[in-house]
Amino acid sequence: MTDAASHDPLTAPLTYREDLLKDQVVLVSGAGSGIGKAIAIQCGRLGAKVVICGRKVEKLEATAAMLRSIGAEAMVRPATIRDAEDVDRMQAEIWDRFGRLDHLVNNAGGQFPQAAIDYSVKGWNAVIDTNLNGSWYMMQAAAKRWRDAGQAGSIVNIVTVVWRGMPGVAHTCAARAGVIYLSKTLAIEWAPLNIRVNCVAPGAIATEGMDVYSEEAQRDLPSSNLMQRFGAARDVADAVTYLVGPSGAFVTGEVMVVDGGNQVWGDQWTIPRPDYFRQGR
Repeated sequence: MTDAASHDPLTAPLTYREDLLKDQVVLVSGAGSGIGKAIAIQCGRLGAKVVICGRKVEKLEATAAMLRSIGAEAMVRPATIRDAEDVDRMQAEIWDRFGRLDHLVNNAGGQFPQAAIDYSVKGWNAVIDTNLNGSWYMMQAAAKRWRDAGQAGSIVNIVTVVWRGMPGVAHTCAARAGVIYLSKTLAIEWAPLNIRVNCVAPGAIATEGMDVYSEEAQRDLPSSNLMQRFGAARDVADAVTYLVGPSGAFVTGEVMVVDGGNQVWGDQWTIPRPDYFRQGR
């Protein structure tokens, strides 16, 4: 794991200037923990007004308390992104309160490690519905309001490194690949509306999300990349900041990979590696 103190989202030195997102409104889904929490706090530290949504209100309130402790304005909105009507209501509430939305960060999602051959229909649909459909509902609802208001906007979708396959999480691999190519298509269609759409693809990141994986997977994941370690949620937050800030003004339809080199070397097994794939076979 990375050194926790040096990557604390509240206290770690900022890569970007403190007023970079001053008075901009940023919506971050899945902000109650892990990567989403780190993104939300970083946006708040950079001057943004932050809207956080997710299913577990107590975790959202804890993130909001951290934001308010540094003087950032935070709006908490419990939401289920699988519900398109609820997503639309939430975004209407954001516009009613702030009169605008500048950036959407689609971070919410989930998966469980299991051999694909054993998926139930319910398990498969749950992951696809959240990771793919939920991301789409959020993007469409935001884009419609930007179009109708004549306002520019940007979207960053948190995906994953799908190019070499992800044994053990085929459902999320399928969903995130869908989000990536949906994003590329929307970047084209929505360019006339001055809406940018990009993705950030994290590799093995040290957050509580790793708790769903076995001890074997957690032990082996750091060796799945060239740097031989876990990344930090802060690394992903910095990538998101690059894309939503002025530095990303000429970037759309892109996937920024934050994986320590996993995409060019290494395999991310989230279930036990079969003997067939072990060295020395």
